Amino acid sequence: MLDDPSPIHTSPASFDNSEWILTNGTVVTAAEAFTGTVVVRDGLIAEIGDGVAAGPGVVDLAGDVLIPGLVDIHTDNLEKHLEPRPGVVWPALAAMICHDRQLASAGITTVFDSLYVAGAVNAKDAARAAALDTAIDALRVASQEGLTLVDHYLHLRCELGSETLLELLAAHIENPMVQLLSVMDHTPGQRQWRDIEKWRQFSSRKYSPEDLDEMIRSRRDDQERFAAKNRQAVMALCAHRGLAVASHDDTTADHVEEAMADGIVISEFPCTLEAARAARAKGMMTVMGAPNVVKGGSHSGNVAAGDLAEAGLLDGLASDYVPVSMIEGAFLLHDRHGLTLPQAIATVSLNPARMVGMSDRGQIAPGLRADLVRVKMSQHMPIVRSVWSAGRRVL
Repeated sequence: MLDDPSPIHTSPASFDNSEWILTNGTVVTAAEAFTGTVVVRDGLIAEIGDGVAAGPGVVDLAGDVLIPGLVDIHTDNLEKHLEPRPGVVWPALAAMICHDRQLASAGITTVFDSLYVAGAVNAKDAARAAALDTAIDALRVASQEGLTLVDHYLHLRCELGSETLLELLAAHIENPMVQLLSVMDHTPGQRQWRDIEKWRQFSSRKYSPEDLDEMIRSRRDDQERFAAKNRQAVMALCAHRGLAVASHDDTTADHVEEAMADGIVISEFPCTLEAARAARAKGMMTVMGAPNVVKGGSHSGNVAAGDLAEAGLLDGLASDYVPVSMIEGAFLLHDRHGLTLPQAIATVSLNPARMVGMSDRGQIAPGLRADLVRVKMSQHMPIVRSVWSAGRRVL
């Protein structure tokens, strides 16, 4: 867990050692939202107060909203930059830098880059598998050379039905940047794709009906051969390193029971109200994709994140495949789904930080990192105007 993150992950390379003040904005803490002032010193939040300050080193927020930097524990965005079109492989370091800048512009100051770990079942999987090593190496170079604007960690997404999963995972599991794993099973006919016709519709953009039939057969066969033993081995590796683990696409109460038996405490993207209720009853924290909130539902026909929020079953949001969706989703939870502004902002900051054991960020509070985002509301849409990471302005 990440109670004391290694300095290699701190981007920019050093904390800002100056003192400055943000004032005349709506400050959103974990408990309340009020017009106030935040004092930053040596890269940390030093003081928070009511009212408006004046004098040297004061930044007037002019009524804008000040929230903590967003903590994104699941984004596939890097993969999109590595392969911007099918078959087009972009230089990895350039892709990493573009990805990093897009995150900063969306108010994300801590990210867990989610990389797919599985063998090549089809062309899409082959591209993802080939990208794993190059992406991790690009992230290492960018972090060590201070090229990134936000804090990067790795979230390895383990496809349990892959014959080569453990071989691929062994090459990276000891990397200190790996701080989260998820166990996934995308076999057609269950979990996210329990409606197999939805899977066919989604996959038909790239594959013929005959190809889809063969993929169903081969993936079900691989699941039967490898999933159970792979899950056991992955959980043992995570226990050895003390890593946080998420259970992906829980659909039934039995899936939640299986996760709890393995010691998993994060239910990532539950597909049904039944699974989300079971997770809450077991004390698990639930994270959903923010695009689900922005679009008003799931593209694969699963439960709407807004419905979970209204039922009191939603703890966090992740950007999934659209970085800007996190900040938009948070404000929509407040505007449309009954959460207070502090509760809504916590879904993209404090709660995800807690899920992965980070205690030094995620809220505006004295002594924590000065990861801050200035937001202007326009036509009910949050627009990111400025971003500070560890007290240093990066946008």
